[in-house]
Amino acid sequence: MRIAFAGSIAYDYLMTFPGVFTDHILPDRLESLSLSFLVDDMTRQRGGIAPNIAYSHALLGGEGTVVGAAGKDFAEYQAWLQEQGVDTSGVRIFDEIFTASFFATTDERNNQIASFFPGAMGRAAECRLGDLDFRPALVVISPDDPGAMRAHVLECRELGVSYFYDPSQQIVRMEVVDLREGISTAHMLIVNDYEFSLIQDKLDLTQEKIVAQGTILGITRGEAGSDIFADGQHFQIPIANPAEVKDPTGTGDAFRGGFLRGVAAGWPWDICGRLGALTATYCLENVGTQNHHYSRVEFVQRYRENFGDNIHLDALLQ
Repeated sequence: MRIAFAGSIAYDYLMTFPGVFTDHILPDRLESLSLSFLVDDMTRQRGGIAPNIAYSHALLGGEGTVVGAAGKDFAEYQAWLQEQGVDTSGVRIFDEIFTASFFATTDERNNQIASFFPGAMGRAAECRLGDLDFRPALVVISPDDPGAMRAHVLECRELGVSYFYDPSQQIVRMEVVDLREGISTAHMLIVNDYEFSLIQDKLDLTQEKIVAQGTILGITRGEAGSDIFADGQHFQIPIANPAEVKDPTGTGDAFRGGFLRGVAAGWPWDICGRLGALTATYCLENVGTQNHHYSRVEFVQRYRENFGDNIHLDALLQ
């Protein structure tokens, strides 16, 4: 199964300040606030939801193509993704603008001041699934420019292609009608428990209503594992024990990448969930969303240590 991963493509510029922001903010001068912080270091991380998911999927031998908008600074990132086995032929590059970028400075108390520049992401609606040189078996519609997410839902319907819906970070920005439309005909919907509460509040939708329409529903719950509702059954998925915890950023994307590898193979839902859980743990043990690495041999061994053996695992080693 070849999957199209549609969503944001971005760089994350992460900086640390060796102090506390509030020590330098004068409460009686907020109307003329003007501050500059000298930071200790800066790292540029590869990010964006679509390549994050596609990267973890590719580590397990999955085939996928990223669909999204990038800018004139994407060449190095693109080459790196291709080296990891991620097809970027669905990425449209706009040479007159930069790739979307997230700039964040964090102080000693984990307070954060951040800015997000959408850049090329604002043109993502111009990236059409119909322009791909293949017909995807499944399309992942993940956070992106809201107009692009809406367009991808409509195009999947027109093409008769099933889609995996992941509105997550854009739930608060999306129009109610677009969010409802995206969920109403989704083949699969996966969000975290807080995001699911937002959906319930915004749309008056319950778990029962979503499942009744035939949608496979996944809800991730951090340390409490995840729940998958599919084929009239409820699968409770435990976490894979981390050796250490470094950074939770991107663990949800990693979960989706591992989960979809099982979906692409046609494996049972509980196995798909456990693949996602272990992939998320690998991400949790590293800083950044695409800095975890493992061979498939290592992955299978660790899967067995956490969840026991399974007849499907040998297929990952072929």
